[in-house]
Amino acid sequence: MNLLFAHGWGFDAAFWEPLAALLPEHAHVFDDRGYFGAPTPAEIEGPCLAVTHSFGTMRVLTNPPPGLVGIVAFNGFDRFSARTGRAGIPVRVIDRMLRRFTQSPETVLAEFRATCGDTAPVATPAPDRLREDLLRLRDGECPPPAVPLTSVQGRTDPLLPREMRESVFPRGEVRRVSHAGGHLLPVEDPAFCAETVRAMVGALVA
Repeated sequence: MNLLFAHGWGFDAAFWEPLAALLPEHAHVFDDRGYFGAPTPAEIEGPCLAVTHSFGTMRVLTNPPPGLVGIVAFNGFDRFSARTGRAGIPVRVIDRMLRRFTQSPETVLAEFRATCGDTAPVATPAPDRLREDLLRLRDGECPPPAVPLTSVQGRTDPLLPREMRESVFPRGEVRRVSHAGGHLLPVEDPAFCAETVRAMVGALVA
């Protein structure tokens, strides 16, 4: 089974290194949105399982590859901003990020990653793509998954409210898994995440 890795907002393909290293039995394809350089769109042939993080889930749901057979979404969502009847991040919070981002993208990005639990130095960003995807986070909503999806959420996630974590992906064939960790589960507990991916592969090929 080919694995297609799609990172979240403010990160890049290097985010997946700890998890991908534990899945050597599968071919890996990394989609890099290009937040810190040139984008590297995924080129993949044949059946694939998407392994996504956070906003990467919205990217795959919006533009699924032809061979997609399943998704394992870590800290993922089909909509980020709150609206009537759907829990999420208040639009005013995202709008404030957008206003500040215009003046100091490096500061906003570093603060966001620190909120997620990552305080490592941040490379020089490509602000246009980051701002474009902030707008997608504010305004976007994805269709329900057309393939089986495993949603793994962290019970101590500092970014996604509990009500949001419990209500993402309200339609479709969705299996829900709870983990004690935060918003960076593939980095915090790559061994658990690797076993979750293997379980999904096993279910798809059974």
